[in-house]
Amino acid sequence: MLLIRKNKTPLYIGLISERAAVKHGGTPTTLDHDLDVLPEVGRRFTTAEFADHVDDIAARLHAAGVRPAERVVIHKSANFDICLLACAVARVGAVPVMLSPHLDGETVATLLARLDRPTLLTDAAKLDGELAGLAFAELTERVVSVTAPRPGAITLADLAGSPRRAPVVLGPDEPALMTHTSGTTGVPKLVVHSARSLGSRYRWQTMVVRFIRGPQTVAMHVSYVHSRMYLGLAVLQMRGLPAVFIDDPAPEKVAEVLLKHRPGVLETHPNQFLEWEALADDPRAPLATVKFFNSTFDAIHPSTMHKLLHASRRRSPVFLQVYGQSECGPLTARTYRKRNALKADGRCQGYPTPGMTTYRLVSRDGKRPSRTSPGYIDVQTSGRALTYYGEQERFDKQALGPWWRGGDVGYRTKWGCLHLLDREVDTIPGIDSTLEVEDAVLSRLDELTEFVLVPGPAKEPVPVVCTRQDRPLDLDRWRTAVADLPPMTDPVSWRLGDLPRTATAKIRRVELIRRLHEQMAGSA
Repeated sequence: MLLIRKNKTPLYIGLISERAAVKHGGTPTTLDHDLDVLPEVGRRFTTAEFADHVDDIAARLHAAGVRPAERVVIHKSANFDICLLACAVARVGAVPVMLSPHLDGETVATLLARLDRPTLLTDAAKLDGELAGLAFAELTERVVSVTAPRPGAITLADLAGSPRRAPVVLGPDEPALMTHTSGTTGVPKLVVHSARSLGSRYRWQTMVVRFIRGPQTVAMHVSYVHSRMYLGLAVLQMRGLPAVFIDDPAPEKVAEVLLKHRPGVLETHPNQFLEWEALADDPRAPLATVKFFNSTFDAIHPSTMHKLLHASRRRSPVFLQVYGQSECGPLTARTYRKRNALKADGRCQGYPTPGMTTYRLVSRDGKRPSRTSPGYIDVQTSGRALTYYGEQERFDKQALGPWWRGGDVGYRTKWGCLHLLDREVDTIPGIDSTLEVEDAVLSRLDELTEFVLVPGPAKEPVPVVCTRQDRPLDLDRWRTAVADLPPMTDPVSWRLGDLPRTATAKIRRVELIRRLHEQMAGSA
């Protein structure tokens, strides 16, 4: 049954800045770091200048041999210039394939092989590091170093001054961008987006951004390789909103950026907001000017929302939580304020947007989906991706007609609110919701900066905890905090920086479980 209207307006990321510059050419974009690709540009440029840089790089890529419909992998050190490269590749009419800077060389090689000899845009740091020793002659058509020269690679700087060319626009239902799934359960899948599916997600974003009144500065720390970055970039540039992009997420560095630019909107990944709770205690009040907090990648803990909202000095600040998936974009949303954030059920993901997104619950065990017997969450949206590149059968297993089964389980409240309990692969016997337990513990123990509940070797629930400044955890406080929760083992302490993460700061639970089991076996 088709419940969602098909989107008719495509979004071409190679043309965003050029079109935005017609009305908002002078709108500034500011960075906290220098560009690797164009270091002479500095840390502040206008939308018109952004458009010119995209055009310049596109001309160089064409001179390097990149042609329409080709696949161009972008895998380089983390930097905002990844966005410039992606837009430039799209302007040539090629398909940017975004691979996280955090991926290891073996995974990159696997994905390059899947793509059947793409062009690789990378940098000297990657070629000397994780990618050293890869058989590029077999895996790629060409390698382009966007920084210093390296043997066997074309150097982008050598192509400066290449003749500018008119943009190439592919069909709205052709591949336009590839991103990858989080990789929390193994080698990432390559998600193929079309200009039409991106346009549908953009339409949803423009509806949300209407709540922003006046020329508020927007500060973002979002993965440069995630589709969200390009939707956010489109909204900011087309609306003429000044933007600040944060590369270094360390709380002390973020505080300096916020104090300098005083943004009205702040967006990052849920786990990053958890780390930024420390900003609420900063006597300089770096969060004072934030009116809107935006978290669009995963569920966020109520205690985190509460602390951040109360650190704002704006009237009635708002925390927007959006539930979405790489394959579909934003699906449901809900807002929270100071009065209700701490009381919120952290599993509540909000409501779908009529005519744009919807969902259904499908029983897994013959029972009606409920909190104690959660069902599959199937969603429907015109923003659904085309396929997984090279894995059509895998995609088809989750594509049930117009519905998409993403692997999450949950239930619907009597008010129609979607509650997400777990990913099916993360369920632990005896635990209704690992995420719910994590919410409860984090709200009770301020000394924790992260808590992940995973199965041990015998499927027993094992709490993995990180503490502020790696201080020893008081076990008596721990046992008091978890006394009314399902039985768990004593906690295992890890350093926050040692937790394996995805590009969007999610915990790679499968990899964490593997490492934890090795650690437990070694200490047995």
